[in-house]
Amino acid sequence: MTIREGAPAPHFDLESDAGKRVRLADFAGRWLIVYFYPKDNTPGCTREAKEFTESLGHLKRAGAAVVGISRDSVASHCGFRDKQGIGLPLLSDPDLAIHRAYGAWGTKTSYGKTAEGVIRSTFLIAPDGTVARAWKGVKVDGHVEEVLEALVDLEKALKR
Repeated sequence: MTIREGAPAPHFDLESDAGKRVRLADFAGRWLIVYFYPKDNTPGCTREAKEFTESLGHLKRAGAAVVGISRDSVASHCGFRDKQGIGLPLLSDPDLAIHRAYGAWGTKTSYGKTAEGVIRSTFLIAPDGTVARAWKGVKVDGHVEEVLEALVDLEKALKR
């Protein structure tokens, strides 16, 4: 399934590294960045999580919250958070239901081999619950800046 910009964001209700349930509805009326990543404590995923953490001040000032979602367990998320100093909620989707709902699981090619796996993706969800922007097959370097820039532009457009 592919989520189109302007479509309602698929609902989620997942356990977080804080031991609480986190739902899409918890963010109603504000911007939310949902990013899907393949695996805790791997080089690209660590860089991405750290970059989102380092940008949290800017993102919050622009009115956004951020959550990261992977299929890793809550215990794995806790270790990753503590080891790497991650400052945003990490949600566990072990059955991949939410990955699939957002189109963040599917066939991908890496080094000439085709396999099923996580498609690194980010979704910027507007305060009205629709997908304002979607990035698929994300390259980590520079991505957080691109998301922040899109958020600032969209927020300005809403205020006009």
